[in-house]
Amino acid sequence: MAADTVTLSTELAQALLQARHAGVPADMRGKTLLHIADSLGIALAARGTDLSRQVIAGMQSGHGAGECGLIGGGHAAPLAAAFINSALIHILDYDDIHDVGRLHPSTCVLPAAMAAAALAGATDDELVDAVVLGNELVCRLGVICAPQGEGPGAEWFLTQLFGYLGAGMAAGLLLGLDQRQLVSTLGLAYMQLAGGKEAGFGTGATARGLYPAFAAQGGLQAALLARSGVTGPAGALDGAAGLFRLYLAGALASRQRAMLLDFSRWHARQLDLKPWPSCRLSHPYIAVAMAARATCLAHPAARIRVAVNPSSGRLCRPLAQRRRPATLQDAKYSIPFMTAYTLVHGAPTLQAFSSQVLADEDVLRMAARIELEDGLPDNPGHPPAVLTLLDGTSVLRQAHFTEQDLRVDEVRARDKFVDCLRYAERSGQAGALWNTFMEGRVQAGFDMAYEDASYVQR
Repeated sequence: MAADTVTLSTELAQALLQARHAGVPADMRGKTLLHIADSLGIALAARGTDLSRQVIAGMQSGHGAGECGLIGGGHAAPLAAAFINSALIHILDYDDIHDVGRLHPSTCVLPAAMAAAALAGATDDELVDAVVLGNELVCRLGVICAPQGEGPGAEWFLTQLFGYLGAGMAAGLLLGLDQRQLVSTLGLAYMQLAGGKEAGFGTGATARGLYPAFAAQGGLQAALLARSGVTGPAGALDGAAGLFRLYLAGALASRQRAMLLDFSRWHARQLDLKPWPSCRLSHPYIAVAMAARATCLAHPAARIRVAVNPSSGRLCRPLAQRRRPATLQDAKYSIPFMTAYTLVHGAPTLQAFSSQVLADEDVLRMAARIELEDGLPDNPGHPPAVLTLLDGTSVLRQAHFTEQDLRVDEVRARDKFVDCLRYAERSGQAGALWNTFMEGRVQAGFDMAYEDASYVQR
């Protein structure tokens, strides 16, 4: 790269600063408040899990005490707090999702921004704007990649890979970094990039529940180092060994580069809340299982055929392990198991879908009946799920997925939030906490969520 070439990192830092100066759209602010509330509710619900206790113990033993709040009570050093709060948001696999990019931006960006805002004494408006811009960056990187079951991006948790960059930019904006320092933040974040998908493709690892936390911590760390004067590589995105060439099989086309820098369109408008606590690729199969459930229960000998594409097929094989998952994280990442559970019990809920389901004989018998049919077209976004019930070769019922099946509006979002706080044994706080976030008093809401509570082991 020639010395006088303006790097993509420089252009991106300039575009983010200009977008902040111009002001983020009011609807994006309102939408982001909804996603912040959703994330905090999920994190409170996750606080009673074994995995959350393990994460907190491990991170606090390595970082020592600190003054940044932890969702659900306690404090930690800033980097540990970013990691822990991110893990809490993702442990239940219930956090927001951009379907074309197949990633969860808030779980990376929000915890880094929370810690940076506490360090900088930022206002609520500054915090919300930083989360909007960080989430937007993660979303548009995902849209540029548009991952499918095979090809560039398919082997990465793009949430984690791109989350370092979004978390770093959100934290950097809150810490008051200038353009040069933001370029260094991108470079320092790049030096930490990770996110191989073996924790998802394989089975048995509980760590799949916390992979975004590495990005939340790493992004904040990059911004803090840049603030202190450390200079990161300016060619992190488009250099000879930059992000796109090294990780994603090629430099950006001019159209993709322009899209990354164009803030006339906000890709985070397509960021959705999850209706059920499981991997998003399983959601279309939960939807079709709900549609076919009555027929399935009425025909206990029926064959159950699930059609998959290369993306959803990754969550079906090896079939024997996917039918009998070893951990709750494996269960949520298994299309055969989630389909079987829904056919037996209906859609999964926080209260009902616990580790006990792994030994549920009715679900295991149903899972053993599920057959796979390859051949659905691969595409970015939702797999076009189809569930067919057969009596021999005769079709008893065939259910097809539609995107409307997964729609979560503000009323449903509030119901989800209330349910999360009920699960966290904080029902009495739900109404006041929800209203505090919706009124834009974000840090007051954080303070309420940081309050200690008694958690029972789940």
